[in-house]
Amino acid sequence: MLDKLILVVEDNPDHLELTVLTLEESGTRAEIAVARDGVEALDYLFGQGQHAGRDTQRQPSFILLDMKLPKLSGLDVLRSVRKNPLTALVPVIMLTSSSEHSDMAACYQSGANSFVRKPVDFIDFTEKVNRLQAYWLDVNQSLAAV
Repeated sequence: MLDKLILVVEDNPDHLELTVLTLEESGTRAEIAVARDGVEALDYLFGQGQHAGRDTQRQPSFILLDMKLPKLSGLDVLRSVRKNPLTALVPVIMLTSSSEHSDMAACYQSGANSFVRKPVDFIDFTEKVNRLQAYWLDVNQSLAAV
């Protein structure tokens, strides 16, 4: 089992596939977990629902979180993550199509570590995901991983 973990929370199948493939092809040294909606993301993080019994002491090195999700928005997921001592220190990167200033402000006010717009171009998208992975796994020192 790899010691690092990335949680990708994305409902768009094309964006999800591209993100996971980019991470895998970059040679990431992290396990990649996937949630397709906000409820599934919280179930994974807190070891409930279909993820009951998961070792919740092993939390992601970082979370790539889409803003616009079914069942529970990315912003609501972020707020729940920040309120829980188990996940409060996990870096959360909002990866979104939104270019609204109000969305960016709401994310930062709710505790996001980063707000990244999804590029439309395939090459730009993969480059951004590779940079995010390199920074949050290799450069950043996270309390959550200690």
